[in-house]
Amino acid sequence: MISTKKSGILILGLALLIAFGGGVACQKEAETSAEGAETEFTEFEGEVHTALGRYMYLSTAQGFDIVLPGFDAATLQDQTVKVKGDLLLDHPSIFLADSVETPAGQVLYTRDREFEAEDFIEMKVREAIPALEISGVTKPEEWEGQERGKVYGKLQRGDVDMIVLSDSRGREMAKIVVDSISTYAQYYIQKLKLFDEFWFYLDIKDTVERRQRTRTKEIFHADVIGVGLY
Repeated sequence: MISTKKSGILILGLALLIAFGGGVACQKEAETSAEGAETEFTEFEGEVHTALGRYMYLSTAQGFDIVLPGFDAATLQDQTVKVKGDLLLDHPSIFLADSVETPAGQVLYTRDREFEAEDFIEMKVREAIPALEISGVTKPEEWEGQERGKVYGKLQRGDVDMIVLSDSRGREMAKIVVDSISTYAQYYIQKLKLFDEFWFYLDIKDTVERRQRTRTKEIFHADVIGVGLY
């Protein structure tokens, strides 16, 4: 009986991860398959599951980030909305909203400006960012001299945010000092709230002084420009 109950809980947990993670993973498929295709998506309706800045996510629009230029999408969090707009073929994962309404037809947003990239990072740009092979705090050559890099780790919130890097046994081996996180990256952190660890895409900044590295395991400063499961 206990074994059956545990199995049921495990299956439910896996189902939740697959369902939520699938929406994030679908972005890669959307970006690769939509290039050169005709615009097929012009309307979505569903509950706003994640919203920050100009970005929002509906489970009915898996693979797409809905963008509302000039609008605080967070005001629509948890509301059921109908979104009309167009898929941007130059930015395949972006669905540019022309209007947002309630199911009853009340207008909540009407677009009055064009899409600008700003903090948005294309999949092909992220794929070109090299993974940093960090082995600890004693080898600054593993990150110095590179403008950008990606690491797999866990975000540790605090007065100063840190990205915690672990070794193959799960032991903490280094920390990256986070100076800033873009709105686009913050939005994806919210989308990935069911996951403890994921990839961080970084603008690499100053190396921490050697003595402090040894004492705190903090190795360098960085700005987070994107996050993802891959």
